[in-house]
Amino acid sequence: MEISSFSFPPQEDFNFLQQELDFPPRNKPPMSKKRKIYDFNYNPVDEILNKYLGHQNQTTTTNQVWSHKAGSEEGSTYEDLASTFVIKNQTYPQINSVENHTHFDLKNQTVDSVMNDQETKRATEANVSSQPLQQRRFNNNNIPSVISQMESGENRLYADLTSNSTSGSRESVLDTPSTRQRRLWVKKRSNVWWEQCNSPDFPEVEFKKAFRMSKSTFNIICSELEPVIIRKDTMLRLAIPVRQRVAVCIWRLATGAPLREVSKRFGLGISTCHKLVLEVCTAIKGVLMGKFVQWPDDIKIEEMKLEFEILSGIQNISGSMYTTHVSIIAPKENITAYFNKRHTERNQKTSYSVTVQGVVDHRGIFTDLCIGWPGSMTNDQVLKKSALFERANRGNLKDIQVVGNSGFPLTDWILVPFTHQNLTWTQHAFNEKVSEVEKVAKDAFMRLKARWSCLQKRTEVKLQDLPVVLGACCVLHNICEMRGEELSEDLRFDLFDDEVVPENIVRSVNALQARDQIAHKLLHHNHAGTNFL
Repeated sequence: MEISSFSFPPQEDFNFLQQELDFPPRNKPPMSKKRKIYDFNYNPVDEILNKYLGHQNQTTTTNQVWSHKAGSEEGSTYEDLASTFVIKNQTYPQINSVENHTHFDLKNQTVDSVMNDQETKRATEANVSSQPLQQRRFNNNNIPSVISQMESGENRLYADLTSNSTSGSRESVLDTPSTRQRRLWVKKRSNVWWEQCNSPDFPEVEFKKAFRMSKSTFNIICSELEPVIIRKDTMLRLAIPVRQRVAVCIWRLATGAPLREVSKRFGLGISTCHKLVLEVCTAIKGVLMGKFVQWPDDIKIEEMKLEFEILSGIQNISGSMYTTHVSIIAPKENITAYFNKRHTERNQKTSYSVTVQGVVDHRGIFTDLCIGWPGSMTNDQVLKKSALFERANRGNLKDIQVVGNSGFPLTDWILVPFTHQNLTWTQHAFNEKVSEVEKVAKDAFMRLKARWSCLQKRTEVKLQDLPVVLGACCVLHNICEMRGEELSEDLRFDLFDDEVVPENIVRSVNALQARDQIAHKLLHHNHAGTNFL
């Protein structure tokens, strides 16, 4: 994930100029032979003038004066040196205007003493670390502005070096907060769109169009996830708010827009958006899945049986089952396992996918999910990997029927339509009633993919992260369905996942007899009706 880069100013204590100038550093020019590279008798006044006036070739410098004058006298200071130093034409021949020289008369300017004793000299020597001093070349037209800044005290560097100090050491100047400020370089991005969406005055219709849910539902999700995804502010930057974190994830899932577009909408880095999507999806799976995706208890099962019986006339139906595929980029490993033959034949293009198998109640809310198995697996094979299948093997699905399409096996607890040729009128009538129950699950998956457009096209999510993202989509689907969030007709999406099997996979002879009895009851109790004739 692309994290906004930051950088600190140079570590050399004497290199102030790079902090003052707003342009990239240039290569260091060759040093004059008269200038000592490793020189602890360093004069800050000379550094200022050389940096701002940009003398390409150094001539007489204050270091020479220091070495001849102050260097031989015990206790000499830069104040003594500054009081005798005046810029002359012969000293800096690059300055063409004689009038400008009068402004650089540094007589009576007080400079902090930094060379009072040998201990200070050694400390300064360690700070210099044999680094040659950088130089800059400025046009003479810039000289008046530099002079005015120095005289008015606007130039922080000059003011720090020439201010009165009682410490008498150079380290007291270098350690001031103004000279030790750290800088964080962050690319400026606009988040105007998100600020508008997050405004209380933003229209409810527009918010729902963008995030596929109302503001109240969005607020509930944010409050549920806040303890997990909230981050603290640091000294470097402010943390991204919880609402913005959730919005990045939901908008990405809802629109399927590329990360570059998400970055522009929310004013965040591309990799930051990618990281937020995975973090929020993981939080949704960990915090909300246990609350909103549950196998129903006995009371709810009885309610579901009643609703499905009203719909189809078949008793003991407690769910409708369906399997859909989500296209993926061809994986590097086990590529044949993810090859989707049916999608390849229909689209005339090689397709790879993973499966999402789920059971829904009469309202289209998921009660069981099995996510992430390779697309080459049949419905029956995926079913064997599910928690629902294990629950059935433990005997926890007695007196319960789950309706599936012809791709599922016929068992004691799974009811599928007749698929052989030459069906009787009763069997056709039975199939039509079963198809009404099947449609509940198919419509639920249709709304799932319509609401979260990222599932409609080939996903860019890594294979190992995909189950978390798919699970988050299913959880958000349940939340929206429970809260009655209507889906716009403009978002309608047709599914093409039905697996047609010529003959049913029969796992139990008793299941065959039970299905025939159900079909017979439908006919004789006037529940059956068909358009076959």
